Amino acid sequence: MSGIAAMRTTVFDCPDPMALAQFYSQLVGWPISYADDEWVTITESGPPARLAFQKVDGYRPPVWPGAEHPQQMHIDVTVEDMDVAEKQVLAIGARKHEYQPSEDDQFRVFLDPAGHPFCLCV
Repeated sequence: MSGIAAMRTTVFDCPDPMALAQFYSQLVGWPISYADDEWVTITESGPPARLAFQKVDGYRPPVWPGAEHPQQMHIDVTVEDMDVAEKQVLAIGARKHEYQPSEDDQFRVFLDPAGHPFCLCV
């Protein structure tokens, strides 16, 4: 390890950890590796490549762009075919965000089922 610490987990607050974990499991192809009522983890091959989803009562999704409920974080995922990937993420529960970059940019913005922004990138 060359830094002070090694990356372990990126954690998403959400109202339904299992539902959001299933969405991201389908998005990135990582299986669910742990689950209880409050916390669900998906992982590629164990730490550090994992995402976790924790239950938050009264969860309020981010509003992006804007500062009233900032996005706080988002992920970018790389796809081979933007149009095919868009159809696939919409089919598993994503929503296309109203903001989209110019056609020259190489990404599109979506919201996961809990309202977190994420981008498909080529």
